[in-house]
Amino acid sequence: MATRIRLRRVGRKKVPLYRIVVADKEAARDGRFIETIGTYDPRAEDTKQVTIDVEKAKAWLAKGATASETVGSLLKKAGVLPAA
Repeated sequence: MATRIRLRRVGRKKVPLYRIVVADKEAARDGRFIETIGTYDPRAEDTKQVTIDVEKAKAWLAKGATASETVGSLLKKAGVLPAA
């Protein structure tokens, strides 16, 4: 099973809010997921946009989960992945 760390939209119309989740690569965007590891609020101030459980993120990356492009940049901002 290939796992991916990606965003799952939970906000209402015109108010985006996302959860950072670990899901099967084939699952729908807002479908079944394995674990929630953080949140992303694009409308918040820069310092409060991303909250990530760093230990869970590192554990999933060690297990072979790959981050989507957007989540990869969020993980770099949070210090989980090294800046390239």
